[in-house]
Amino acid sequence: MKELEDRILRDGQVLTGGILKVDSFVNHQVDAALMDTCGKEFARRFAHLGATKVLTAEISGIAPALTTALHLGLPVVYARKTKPITMPDQVYLTLAPSHTKGRTVELIISPEYLTGKEKVLIIDDFLASGATILGLVRLAEAAGAKVVGIGALIEKIFEGGREKLKHLNLPVESLACIAAMDETKITFCEP
Repeated sequence: MKELEDRILRDGQVLTGGILKVDSFVNHQVDAALMDTCGKEFARRFAHLGATKVLTAEISGIAPALTTALHLGLPVVYARKTKPITMPDQVYLTLAPSHTKGRTVELIISPEYLTGKEKVLIIDDFLASGATILGLVRLAEAAGAKVVGIGALIEKIFEGGREKLKHLNLPVESLACIAAMDETKITFCEP
């Protein structure tokens, strides 16, 4: 999606360790209009799947998941990284390594909001190694839900995440696909 690619080129920063900082429009400060455009595009691409819920991980996945769900007329469930006291004792929990946090994080969902009746569309900010998305798939499977598709705002193709998702036999869509990046240049590609 050209609008997202242009914004990455203009405001994204490549940090050491292969991290793309998009804090000014996705991760810390959110450009609501851009996220709405992205959500509309995801909704167009995934409308035929019959999803009943959109699933993401806190916090960075919430903005694109919310706007996608808005355009599909669906609720959003997000995996929490810490268990609040309001959550029941029995939860769905998995671990996933976080590239930006530099450690493994918990992903937790209350069984109140994800059941075996659901058809789940996973939307997240990045598809890099695939670890977070695979964690979300595990949570959906633990609930007995069926994952019907996966979307990411930004895919870093060189980290191999798409390859790790192939065995799922699901449609995977990314709105901006990065073939290579360093401190001086970002090269986009087709997924």
